[in-house]
Amino acid sequence: MTVRHLAELTRGQTRAAAADGSVAVLPVGSLEQHADHLPLGTDHLLVDTVLDRALATLQAEPSDWLRLPTLTYGHSPHHLFAAAVTLRPSTLAAVLADILASLSETGFQRMIIVNGHGGNDELIRLAVKSHALQHDGVAAACSYWTLADDESPDDATGVDAERPERTPGHAGWFETSLMLAARPELVGEIGDYRPSDPPPLFDRSPYPSVTVERHGEWARVGGITDDPRDADRETGDLLLTRRVAGLRAALLAFDRATATTAI
Repeated sequence: MTVRHLAELTRGQTRAAAADGSVAVLPVGSLEQHADHLPLGTDHLLVDTVLDRALATLQAEPSDWLRLPTLTYGHSPHHLFAAAVTLRPSTLAAVLADILASLSETGFQRMIIVNGHGGNDELIRLAVKSHALQHDGVAAACSYWTLADDESPDDATGVDAERPERTPGHAGWFETSLMLAARPELVGEIGDYRPSDPPPLFDRSPYPSVTVERHGEWARVGGITDDPRDADRETGDLLLTRRVAGLRAALLAFDRATATTAI
C-alpha cells in the first residue's frame, strides 16, 4: 500500500497517482466551541487521528491512497453563540463540489469524504450525490463515529464501552473520552455539569426519525449535550480503536467495490 499526501507531491506525481487508481481521501472537520475543556479544533483533530491511524493499518493491502489536507472549517452556525468559524451551507457545498470536481479534472475517479463534525453530515452526503451526477467515477462520504467495529474487544472488565445514546454528542462523554486518548494535552479541567431541563429537542426528538430544531436551543443548553465528567482515557482508547477499525473496513470495502472503475 502507498499513502501519498497531496500537498507533498509534484504535479507529475499527482497525475501518476491518479493514473494508478489511487483513492483520494478528504477529511473534513470544523472550528467551533467544545465547552470550556476541549479546543475549538476537536472535530478536525479527531477525524485526523482516526483517518491517519486507519491508513497506517492498510500497509499490507495493495491499495493506493491520496490523503488531502484536512478541510478544517465546516457548517457550525449553531455554535456562534460561544465561538466558531463557520461556513454557510451553500459555501461548504460549493467548496466540496469544487474540491471533488478538481480531483476529477486531475484524473481521480475514486474519492471519499471522511467527516468529523455532525453539522457537516448532510452536506457531505449531498456533495457526493451531486458530484456523481456530473462527473465520471465514484464518490462516497462517511462520518467516523458511525463506523465502530463490532469485532473489537470490550474493555478490561468485559463491559461494552459503547453508549449509542451519547454518541457522538457534543463536548460530552464521547468526544472528551476520545480527546483524552488522542490529544490529552489539549483537554482542560472539566467543570460542573447540569443536565438541561427540558432536554434539547435536537438531541431528544419527540418521535423516532423526526429531526427537530428549536431556535436558541444550543445556547440554552450551554453548548454541551451530556456530562463529560465520566469520560476517561481508557474508554477513549477503546472507542478510538473501534473507530479506526471501522474506518479501515469501510475504506477497504469502498476500494474493493470500486476498483474496476479506476483508470
